[in-house]
Amino acid sequence: MAGADEAVFRPVRAGNPFEETVERLLQAIKLGVVGPGERLPAERDLAARLNVSRETLREAIKALTDSGYVESRRGRYGGTFVNERLPKARRVSAKPFTREQGADVDDALVLRYALETGAAEAAASRDLTEAEIDHLRSCLAETSAAKLADYRRMDSRLHLAIAEVSGSPSLTSATADVRMRLNELLDAIPLLAVNLEHSNHQHEAIVAAILAGEPAAARQAMQEHLSGTAALLRAFLT
Repeated sequence: MAGADEAVFRPVRAGNPFEETVERLLQAIKLGVVGPGERLPAERDLAARLNVSRETLREAIKALTDSGYVESRRGRYGGTFVNERLPKARRVSAKPFTREQGADVDDALVLRYALETGAAEAAASRDLTEAEIDHLRSCLAETSAAKLADYRRMDSRLHLAIAEVSGSPSLTSATADVRMRLNELLDAIPLLAVNLEHSNHQHEAIVAAILAGEPAAARQAMQEHLSGTAALLRAFLT
């Protein structure tokens, strides 16, 4: 299985190593790849995976420490840990934010549709291992049980898990990237309890189709789910 940690902790591009290292680390935290209270990979390993110097990595970790996302602990069981309580997402006024983003809103929604319907179909077409099945079920259960404050992160983690079990590392990386773009849009609209309940039912249908090995049904279930989210976004943002 192409792990989500491999998708987010991939080599940064040349040119802006500090900025992209911060982006990768935030991606891992905001998408639930490394959850509250969990430890980031060891510094030497993480620097190698991101293909940056340890100095650059330390500067990025300091920036996240100052922002309240992580803390460093010393001692035998030390390291860099994600804080139990994460900073609240920046709330922006929906319509001005949409005008600022321009065509990027539709671009992100179309890209998400193409990637995630394909991921669901691909996942349902594979013979999943027991580990992959357990991972998918675990992410589904955590999303269904998530409190309102944690829902966005757990929802992101479930969608990323579906991409993971598609078996394509490239698809997993692309899904992680577009989800980060979408979360900024989603943070501009309210979390509605009735909508989350509906989303959870749709998540169950998607995962059920994947586990049943029904590609067309998995694609259709994901399509319905994404269409609902897109409609809600457009309603609030336009």
